[in-house]
Amino acid sequence: MSLILCDKDQYVEELMILKTIAETLNESNDMKQMLQTTLERLLELTHLETGWIFLVGDKPEYDKMADFNLPPALAREDKKPMRCGDCLCLRMHWAGSLNEPVTIIECERLYNAIEQSWGETGNLTHHATIPLTVQGKRLGLLNVGSPGKEYFSAGELALLQSVAYQIGTAVERTRLSEQKEKQAVDSISRFIVDYYAKASKVTRYLWKINDMNKMYTAIVEQLAQSFDWPSVAMITSDENDDLHLRTFRQNGVTHNLKELVRKGSKKTSKKTGSVHRAYEEQKVVVHEGPVRILPGVQPYMYTAALPLKHHERIFQTYEMVGVLFIGRENPSFSELEIQILEVLAEHISLAIEKICLYYEWQDLLLVEERNRLARDLHDSVNQKLFSLSLLAQGVREQTLHENSDTAEAMSDIGQLAQETLTEMRTLIWQLRPSGEAKGILGSLRDYAEKLGIQLTFLMKEIPELTKQVEGTLYRIGQEALNNVSKHAGTNRAWIRMEKVGPHLYMKISDQGRGFTPSSSEQHHRSLGLTSMKERAAEIQGTLSISSEEGTGTMLTVMVPLWTEKEVVDA
Repeated sequence: MSLILCDKDQYVEELMILKTIAETLNESNDMKQMLQTTLERLLELTHLETGWIFLVGDKPEYDKMADFNLPPALAREDKKPMRCGDCLCLRMHWAGSLNEPVTIIECERLYNAIEQSWGETGNLTHHATIPLTVQGKRLGLLNVGSPGKEYFSAGELALLQSVAYQIGTAVERTRLSEQKEKQAVDSISRFIVDYYAKASKVTRYLWKINDMNKMYTAIVEQLAQSFDWPSVAMITSDENDDLHLRTFRQNGVTHNLKELVRKGSKKTSKKTGSVHRAYEEQKVVVHEGPVRILPGVQPYMYTAALPLKHHERIFQTYEMVGVLFIGRENPSFSELEIQILEVLAEHISLAIEKICLYYEWQDLLLVEERNRLARDLHDSVNQKLFSLSLLAQGVREQTLHENSDTAEAMSDIGQLAQETLTEMRTLIWQLRPSGEAKGILGSLRDYAEKLGIQLTFLMKEIPELTKQVEGTLYRIGQEALNNVSKHAGTNRAWIRMEKVGPHLYMKISDQGRGFTPSSSEQHHRSLGLTSMKERAAEIQGTLSISSEEGTGTMLTVMVPLWTEKEVVDA
């Protein structure tokens, strides 16, 4: 896999890979065709050469559903070596021990091919194995590799895991569709097939939207119109864990607003208990009995609340983004409907996540364009204005005693050039992404390079920082990167910076070996952590750290935003 151009280019390319795979998975409802096309597209995008996909049942059942560019030793006799017998990755799957992507060293099937002289293996010895799962259900295995490639980095495996998550969701969706089609002769099955066809049509429509506000409106309108639901509401969460009713459609009328449904709390209100439970328990909640979202909103006898989750790929966590609320008078939601609602929620979550990724991509492009403009202004216009100022001063000195009018005019030109130069420098400063240029981000990137760490920034526009805050965050970042270099056992790190209300958050994470607070590793780091906490306290901030063995480490710094004037007044 060859994805590393620079951190920003790599991140943009990973977003495009995930987007392309998602689009490919939506092009067909035929399982074999969908998996074969997706595998070939994945290998093309990641520059890997060969791969295969197993869908796995109870031991010893499994099916090879797709393959591409198998070496002759594995392709012999209509690919018999891939259809018969088991291997290490299948045994790990059946044993329940394959939960994360791994590199299979000296593949057992290839080893047998060499031992039994089945043919040429093309120097293919290792491959990555990634489990296909959805909602905790094990579905199969994705295997990819290239001749001579013996190692997959943590970043490569994380990307492949995200792709496997998309494939698993599509496999489950397609299985549900196939199950309903096989039972089409039964009236209940015909209803479910129609139900799923509507869900598929809705998700395909939503996938084309790249604006979040339009997405919220489209969700409630498309669902209400497609399923004849009298009430559909989109409820979102904010950084304080508050829930807000953003848009709802009731009896054919769409309302856009932002009304508080609940304050961030572990307590569940009787009026919106199903919404709270769906949000906190991360599962579909069905309720029988009158439920209303807000006073004045018509209550319904049967309701379903679907949690919507954003998969934070870098930190390998899930972030709750809201709840989809559905209300109707009758009948109650059946188990089959709930299964499809779960898949529907997964697809809507992916559509929302795609918009978030699109926004981040646009932000990266905007930052790059602003940097280019700042460089052009500095290298051309700025230098010419400086030269004009010097030239005017020189002419003034030469004509000062010969022609006072000319000297005065040149003095005015020089003064005007100097004033314009000052304004240009201000403009260049404003064009730079806040905190960038050779500020904290540029300095941390340089420092990471010295340590041999590949550093990726995930950031929205950052407000201008005081010198004290910027300097303190830089020192904290230095110490955190030192810890990654010395203790994490990885050469990759991420820094996310964003403004949330009156505070700035800086999160530094890695996917290294991690540690537990009581371990000797924690003892070795304690002095550095104490120093970082003291630095954060100096600017009225806080520092926290979360880590577990085998899951990486994330350090979070929260500081209040101060202006220079506020610092002086204080």
